[in-house]
Order: sequence, then structure tokens, then C-alpha cells
Amino acid sequence: MAKIIKVLVGLMLLTCLVSVTEAEYLKYKDPKQPLNARIKDLMKRMTLEEKIGQMVQIERTVASADVIKNYSIGSVLSGGGSVPKENATGEDWVDMVNELQKGALSSRLGIPLIYGIDAVHGHNNVYNATIFPHNVGLGATRDPALVRKIGEATALEVRATGIPYAFAPCIAVCRDPRWGRCYESHSEDHRIVQAMTEIIPGLQGEIPQNSRKGVPFVAPGKQLDSQVILWPPVPNFETSILCFLTEQKLQLVLNTLLVMEEPQKESMRTTQS
Repeated sequence: MAKIIKVLVGLMLLTCLVSVTEAEYLKYKDPKQPLNARIKDLMKRMTLEEKIGQMVQIERTVASADVIKNYSIGSVLSGGGSVPKENATGEDWVDMVNELQKGALSSRLGIPLIYGIDAVHGHNNVYNATIFPHNVGLGATRDPALVRKIGEATALEVRATGIPYAFAPCIAVCRDPRWGRCYESHSEDHRIVQAMTEIIPGLQGEIPQNSRKGVPFVAPGKQLDSQVILWPPVPNFETSILCFLTEQKLQLVLNTLLVMEEPQKESMRTTQS
């Protein structure tokens, strides 16, 4: 009788262990699974509130670890002049981003946060960062190679502060100086503006020759650790939506793709019902 009880107890423990293991397995967190399979698995698990939260980007001044966790916020930005504290060091920025990221990772689904910043002529919000001329000045150089080097330097400084996402570059063709941000245009000549787009591979790295056009790309190469995601992510414009990240940062891509795909369909279904 004692042996039978031991066997039954053993079976019960084994069943519980299997159940716990199955419950803890999350396909969307498994890097061995195909990207689309991970996205679909994550979308199925998300509530409407979580989908809405992931499509929201809030300003740093109203962000906290608790806000990120409780509202499933997908992104935070620093607007012009929005800094952790006066004369904040690179370490101060990293600590702030990490604290917000902890809030995101402690949420029900643990979807990482994407922090973005206006690094439009260097990492211009950060104390002691290298500041470069605005685009109108860079366009006057007629030097695409120089602009590319500026993009590379900016990417290094942005990543050094723990930020993976830059709201740059501005590819505008300003024909009327009455536009208040005309200085963000490299030129009124579209050919010069096109040439100055060399800043894009400077910021985010080279596009592999075999990469599909018009879709995000995830690079496994370690040499791309210093590159940043660019904004805006315009569909079918390959140079503005390619995300160059290491395998360790793949979760950031999941966060980006969520906004680009299923939430729109979910919104349509909700409206129709």
C-alpha cells in the first residue's frame, strides 16, 4: 500500500512539474522560433488594453516604472530639452532608461520598452555630447561621406546613453523658408537631399545585399551594437524602417512590429462590432 501511495505521489508531482513547465513556456520569448510565429503568439496573449498601451508613446516627464508596467506603455521619448536632470551624464541617462525598462519587463507580458530621442544634429539633448550643424549647413558641404560619418558618431553617442531609437534624419525638401523648420532640410534641391541620405547607413548600418526591400531586417552581427532604429517607420520605404539589432535585442523588433500589424486589425473589428 505504501509503495502504491509513493507511486501516486510521484505521478502527481511529475504531472505538476509538466504543467508548470508548459505554463512557463512562452513562444514569443523563444529566439529559436520564427519571428512571425513569435509575433502571432504574443498578439494572441495581449488584451485590448495592452495593445493600446503598446501603441502609445509618452513623454519622459510623465513616465515612471509603475506607469510603464501598469499601462503596458510601448515607448517613451525625450522631447526637446527633456533630460533626467540638469547636466545629466551618460550614466544618468542609462540609469533612467534602465529603470523604465525594468518597469516594462516586470509587466504581465514583459514586452521591452523602446526609448526614443531627437538626435537630429548629434545627440543634442545630452550634456557634453558632440553637436553638429543642422541639415541646412550639412547640405551646403555637398559631402555625403562626411554626413555618413556624422551619422555614425551620433549613433555611437545615442547607444552609449542606453537609447536605441532616434527621431532622425529629416529628409525634407524645403522650398519655402517661411516654414519654421526649414533649417532641417538639407537643400531645396532634391538631388542634394538624396545625396545627403548617406546619413541613414551611418545611423543604422549597411543593408545586406540579400535583404528583402520594404520589410524590417534583424541583423545578428555583433558589429551593429552601436546602431539605432530610425523614425519614421514608413511602409515600403526600405531605408526608413530597417531595424539593425543584435539577436539579444530581438524583443525590441517585436515591440515595433506589434504597432505595424495586428493592432490596426483589432481596432477595425472593435469598431465594426
